[in-house]
Amino acid sequence: MRDLNVLTDQIEMWAKSRSLHGAEPEKQMLKLMEEIGELSEGLAKGKKEVVKDSIGDAFVVLTILSMQCETDIRECVEYAYNEIKDRKGKMVNGVFVKESDLQEG
Repeated sequence: MRDLNVLTDQIEMWAKSRSLHGAEPEKQMLKLMEEIGELSEGLAKGKKEVVKDSIGDAFVVLTILSMQCETDIRECVEYAYNEIKDRKGKMVNGVFVKESDLQEG
């Protein structure tokens, strides 16, 4: 399996070679919703290969979207991780609910 940073660099080069990095982020967001729809269908129908492909496609689309928004997907992921790394909570009906939301209800 190749390093995720290497693959991300390759995705970015691919996007630049096709001038996708300068396209409208709103259109890329629509593409993301399309990929999420495919992911939902794959999950609903128990199609593991569709799920795997859709998650990968969503990462590609998010990488390009981050470029269009003049940021880096790695920075976005690091920011999100820093937000959740110390988060506490519990599973409720199969969904992780953060502690602050548990205290509100």
